Amino acid sequence: MKTVLKGNSAVAHGVRLARAQVIAAYPITPQTSIIEDLAAFVAQGQLNATFVKVESEHSALAACIGAASAGARVFTATSAQGLALMHELIHWAAGARLPLVLADVNRAMAPGWSIWTDQNDTLSQRDTGWMQVYCSSSQEVLDSVVQAYRVSERVLLPTMIVLDAFFLSHTHEVVDIPEQELVDRFLPPLELPLKLDLQRPGAFGNLVFPDRYMEFRYKMELAHREAVEVWRETDREWGRLTGRSYGLVEAYRMEDADTVLLTAGTAASTARVAVDQLRQEGLAAGVVRLRVFRPFPAAELGHLLAGRRRVVVVDRNCSYGHHGIFHQEVKSALYSLPERRRPQVLGVIAGLGGRDITVAELAQILLKAHRGELEPVTWWNVLQPQEELATAVASQ
Repeated sequence: MKTVLKGNSAVAHGVRLARAQVIAAYPITPQTSIIEDLAAFVAQGQLNATFVKVESEHSALAACIGAASAGARVFTATSAQGLALMHELIHWAAGARLPLVLADVNRAMAPGWSIWTDQNDTLSQRDTGWMQVYCSSSQEVLDSVVQAYRVSERVLLPTMIVLDAFFLSHTHEVVDIPEQELVDRFLPPLELPLKLDLQRPGAFGNLVFPDRYMEFRYKMELAHREAVEVWRETDREWGRLTGRSYGLVEAYRMEDADTVLLTAGTAASTARVAVDQLRQEGLAAGVVRLRVFRPFPAAELGHLLAGRRRVVVVDRNCSYGHHGIFHQEVKSALYSLPERRRPQVLGVIAGLGGRDITVAELAQILLKAHRGELEPVTWWNVLQPQEELATAVASQ
């Protein structure tokens, strides 16, 4: 069935189709309408699930961990400060190897207080053991939620589905909602190999001494390595069933591109328009969108980017004191390429706190890179401190 949905509603429909059994969440802008839609599905009998109302995001994830430990398929959603409040339990969910799915609507971290988008909230959780998927359309959001349950339940790792605040969460687009029967074939009921069971008593989350702790973490690493191929297989099968597949990374007009713009989220859609315009002017430009960030698709990126002249990574985030986060990860992935095949990798930090990233700006970034006019790391279209002070004084 084709309908028009905003990104947040697409998340809710994906959770409904996945037949989540326990939903626990605490409202925070801009994710709140995800949970409102799910609460309506439960109240109207469209989803047979327990909806747990809690007093904080920490409690929401705690409830999900408890339910998942007993073998339930669970879901929660949050943004920014809410995800930060979950941080202790983000580690717990991954370490306990629970196949949770969490939707985070990217929102800039405070202070200053903001409800608009950038990616530092989720990227600050990159080393916790969760898989992360960055979406660029409402259709992809719905499809990725369903895929995430299948992958998580196969490798026993939790997944964050990530979407930009307002640019995607509140933008309405045409979405094809698959039949429940199709999703049921794709995603069978959850059967955890180990779970809390009164008939089979066991202890979980015990104290682990130094002679065993590393082995638990090594198994998490092995699960991430396995997950790379599981994501590929899952996406291919979803493509056979629905006609829609996305890959771990998405390439656009890369057949002969020597200047490549790499980004994630909705900025990639804008980048495609910029590249179309530059192609008409004779610039051999292309776009790579990073979709699955954890596990990191190093092999796919190496295949796509080896032999290109330059790659410009546009980050809606920053690891302060170093680079944009995707920039440093891409450089790391390409470092092992032979020097003659290794492209120059430049970084641009843009769009923090919801600042727009326009077609014209991305075209200008690519042109500057082509002419050799970009610094290794560029903060795009930002006032210098003295200029900001002068602007503030003038406004008074």
